[in-house]
Amino acid sequence: MIKDRGQKLINIESILARIAQRDYTVGVVGLGYVGLPLALVFAEKGFDALGFDIDEMKIEKLHSGKSYIKYISGERIKKAVYSGNFSATTDFSRIGETDAVIICVPTPLDKHWQPDLNYIIKTTESIAPYVRKNQLISLESTTYPGTTEEVMIPIIEKASGLTAGQDFMAAFSPEREDPNNPNFSTATIPKVVGGLDENSSRAACALYGEIIVRTVPVSSCRAAEATKLLENIFRSVNIALVNELKIIFTRMDIDIWEVIEAAKTKPFGYMPFYPGPGLGGHCIPIDPFYLTWKAKEFGQSTRFIELAGEINTFMPDYVMQQTIAALNDRGKALRGCRVLIVGLAYKSDIDDMRESPSLRLMELFKEKGASVDYYDPYIPVVPKIREYDEFIGKHSITLEQVSGYDVAVISTKHTEVDHTIFAKNCPLVIDTRNALGKGYENVLRA
Repeated sequence: MIKDRGQKLINIESILARIAQRDYTVGVVGLGYVGLPLALVFAEKGFDALGFDIDEMKIEKLHSGKSYIKYISGERIKKAVYSGNFSATTDFSRIGETDAVIICVPTPLDKHWQPDLNYIIKTTESIAPYVRKNQLISLESTTYPGTTEEVMIPIIEKASGLTAGQDFMAAFSPEREDPNNPNFSTATIPKVVGGLDENSSRAACALYGEIIVRTVPVSSCRAAEATKLLENIFRSVNIALVNELKIIFTRMDIDIWEVIEAAKTKPFGYMPFYPGPGLGGHCIPIDPFYLTWKAKEFGQSTRFIELAGEINTFMPDYVMQQTIAALNDRGKALRGCRVLIVGLAYKSDIDDMRESPSLRLMELFKEKGASVDYYDPYIPVVPKIREYDEFIGKHSITLEQVSGYDVAVISTKHTEVDHTIFAKNCPLVIDTRNALGKGYENVLRA
């Protein structure tokens, strides 16, 4: 049940009326792969949307009508800016101009695999002095159950002197962005919403309901936080299962890809998941461990989550082992070899390389004495990233430079890339994504 937090001073009916009339300014903090498309949708639906980010480069590009995310076109940004409905700033004092503030910042793990809430904490500290009465504050960053009430709200209350549920509203609504998914976009993916209290829930559902096909209200912020974790834990565990089966079936000389294709013909009780070189993206490799950490507070262990994590984390090492074995069969040692990683993004057809297993593969091969390059048409140069500093600034090779490598490892399968080029120009190809299928003597599916 949504809590009753005492005397209600918020005029909820007036707020709902303003939302329905689009007389409501929405601030979106964090203009990355989640925040930018969300802000654009609000602007496209007739709301005034004000984006906030600490990166001045992003703000300059947006005001020039340029995009820094592959699947968001510059034309879409220009249209939003020129309509007058969208603008962006690094000035967090302008939070007071907004009626709702939606926080979309990263939630990584630290080097000890513990939740790192620094982005949430610093962002909340930045907005807190400017939060005013009747505002709605919605957190979208994936995190452990309790973060909204235990971390975000106390910071705001202390800095603003306001009380959540009486002076301002708060909610958690997990992002469900799937970059470049041709079937679903921000506006067409149902939105789970958990409010701090009844007014918060009504306001958040009304606001999201104006731009998204369907809102799914749940009983609390904690329930909404747990929903997002369940979604990603489900995927992590099943991907780990099929990765483990790939290793076992390979030893048995059974083609895992053939088995999956056969199994998915069953019209009920089965959902296909596919093996790969490891997990990437901001969600699946990270989010399950937020629950693992929180569960310890309640004296509980998360054995499935931790085992899945072990398997998925091991996959780059498995790919390297398979590569070493294949090279040995050809009378070559990995040390001194030229290795080409094909695909740096964490999944097909995007330019997002957060937590990409390709980076771990590059590191592993380099540690073993190989020289390592990469090819990815969507990532011409490695940008500033939180880890793997040694690769920052490294440039992608061109397809004209493919010949001369001892082995190419296909880590990401981009639709527009002709992977036969690598099979024709490299003496050995390690295919972790079944990009080439069967029929090549020099291709090992690993």
